Amino acid sequence: MGAVRFDEEYDVVIAGVGAAGAAAALSAHAAGARVVVLEKADAATAGGNTRVSGAGWFINRDPQRAAQFLRSLCGPYPVADDVVAAWSRETALNSDWLRALGAEVGASSQYHTEPEYGTLDGSDCYAGMDTVGAQMGDFRLYDFLLGALTAAGIEVRFSTPAAELVTEAGAVTGVETAGGRRIRARGGVVLATGGFAANTRMVRDYLRLTDAPIWGSPHSTGDGHRMAQRIGADLWHMDNMMTITGVRIDDGPGMYLALWAAHNYLFIGPDGRRFVDETAENRHGHIYRNGTLELFPLGSFHLIFDERMRTAGPLSPDREILPVGWKLLMEKFSWSADNSEEIARGLIRRADTIAELAELADVDPVTLERTVARYNNACEIGRDDSFGRSPATLAPVAEPPFYVLDVAPLLGWSNGGPRRDGRAQVVDVDGTVIAGLYAAGEVSSTYSWAKDGGFHIADALAFGRIAGREAARRGGFTA
Repeated sequence: MGAVRFDEEYDVVIAGVGAAGAAAALSAHAAGARVVVLEKADAATAGGNTRVSGAGWFINRDPQRAAQFLRSLCGPYPVADDVVAAWSRETALNSDWLRALGAEVGASSQYHTEPEYGTLDGSDCYAGMDTVGAQMGDFRLYDFLLGALTAAGIEVRFSTPAAELVTEAGAVTGVETAGGRRIRARGGVVLATGGFAANTRMVRDYLRLTDAPIWGSPHSTGDGHRMAQRIGADLWHMDNMMTITGVRIDDGPGMYLALWAAHNYLFIGPDGRRFVDETAENRHGHIYRNGTLELFPLGSFHLIFDERMRTAGPLSPDREILPVGWKLLMEKFSWSADNSEEIARGLIRRADTIAELAELADVDPVTLERTVARYNNACEIGRDDSFGRSPATLAPVAEPPFYVLDVAPLLGWSNGGPRRDGRAQVVDVDGTVIAGLYAAGEVSSTYSWAKDGGFHIADALAFGRIAGREAARRGGFTA
């Protein structure tokens, strides 16, 4: 066979323009490499989960302690020492790197001011979460990074999906686009294509979720995973993820269910019974239950509440409170302040009695009446012997009318993907580096189990820079 024919040539080719892809492009460019970014979405919807996330990164005040914190969070699913070392070193540089690019960086004063896993060894490294403009979400990080790419003269080709990795003699030497155009990458290709939360088959096969609307980008369909697998890449922690309580809206992305206004509610399963402490803190996909950390939620269930809860405030925060999520930001869906619009459109169903509500929830009326009565008794005595819900959150479901809302596991992101080392190099099933292929961001997240606030963006920025530098170095450039 002859040599592969290419239509054009760059030093580094990057697939994806979220935080990881932008960081890779800017770092490779700073080293002197000629860079192009391929993005499958159009300009109006590009940016992956970075665009619609909280867009903050944790402040790492002590890399040595951060390494221990990461190991603690990984628990029984360790990642390699070189990955831990690179992560702990590079995440400490995120804020200064962004400031050097001209970003106005400031700490979030409202969210993630303390670690969620404050009892774990190493958590003292966590000093809050930095954001662009000291404000969460609202496209701020994505808009800044896109502006930085433009200012640097780095070309971003929207509506240009990478379809295949081109290999020669076992090394990745370029990319073929969905349009059939082949682009050589002298130094390497960086996969920054995002996760697979919007790929129904992958979500079912790897995450075992069958009814999970997405919180983030519908473009997160596992493209980079499949490209890497086709050339022999190994995979890591493909079953790890974040879900949170959510509400399915039509057939598209869902809304976050945040029960912040009052406590007159309980969760019931398909059998009409409570099954969990409803107020257990969701630490980015995990709750403490049965003496250990568990992924939660993993399936659909019902929210039961009364009139006091209904009038206390919206069941999903608006853009002024938490500007996060595709449905809220991109589709501009808003939840009504008193939940009345959701009742009118049938998302929330109403009944005058608990027995009538049971019919709407398709559960046994006698069972549900007993469940609510038992819960209300716990509220009266101030002690939940069934699930240990805090006395401060025990508020009865007693004032009619009563309401039921179907709750779904809202899938924020997937974590697993092509296995990579501390230099962001993708490796094959034998642990051998696939020359010329790098990965960063959600396509290959560092986190094998638990993670804290601001960890996903921190990881994307850190390994994006590493990937860009390494690909540029392989192409003969150094910063």
